[in-house]
Amino acid sequence: MSATSPIPELPAVSTAGDLFRGLSIPLRAFALILTTPKLLLLSLLCAAVTGFTLIGVGWGAWSLGQAGAGALIGADSGWQHAASIGLGVVFFIMLFVVGALTVPNLLLAPLQDPLSEATEVRCGDFTSPPFSTGAVVRGVVESLSHTLLRLAFMALGLLVLFPLNLIPVAGSVLWVILSSVWSMFWIAAEHLSNPMARHLRPFRQVIRALRGRLPLALGFGATLYVLLWVPVINFFLMPVAVVAGTLLYRGLLTSGALPETQ
Repeated sequence: MSATSPIPELPAVSTAGDLFRGLSIPLRAFALILTTPKLLLLSLLCAAVTGFTLIGVGWGAWSLGQAGAGALIGADSGWQHAASIGLGVVFFIMLFVVGALTVPNLLLAPLQDPLSEATEVRCGDFTSPPFSTGAVVRGVVESLSHTLLRLAFMALGLLVLFPLNLIPVAGSVLWVILSSVWSMFWIAAEHLSNPMARHLRPFRQVIRALRGRLPLALGFGATLYVLLWVPVINFFLMPVAVVAGTLLYRGLLTSGALPETQ
């Protein structure tokens, strides 16, 4: 690997520094976007679409969250009203995270592969393959299977954790912490899936790689999770996440954590 390569240098096995390496990869991706004209142009286009989408997702998540809480808890008295608002905030967090991680990506799906391919070209040792209808169909099917499996596992985990909210005060705090950690792992899975699906690698390879480097996965997901909640900066979440996921893929491939071929 050359000194100027954007590919993160990862050790062959998990080490104590993996958490910080994971935290730094999205920042490395942001720097790469700023210095690569094609990535910057695609990212600005993504940011414009994402901005409008997140505003809509936020409004919808708040409205649905408060409506759902009001249906479960009446607001006839002071304590019921306060409990209803608190539960509505929990619903809002859950709905906003799921919506923000899915709706912009669905709308911007046609731009994800060009972003990922441009990143790999910048990394070197990669040439975009010529267009082929069969290859496109195989890639779409593989990507769809990754998406469905990822969303199913993420939603299942959140549902399993949700009863913690029945424990007064402490339960909601514990739910926020555990559900955030769970979401961080699946954020990492989502964005590692993109380049791996492009290369027709099965979803089990994504999970195996991240489970084997759990601190790396959680650090990577944590940075993207924090960016999700920062206004304006979160407009660039999707392009940064796609570029970062591609850098993570190339780093894992270079370190030997992934097989060279399927």
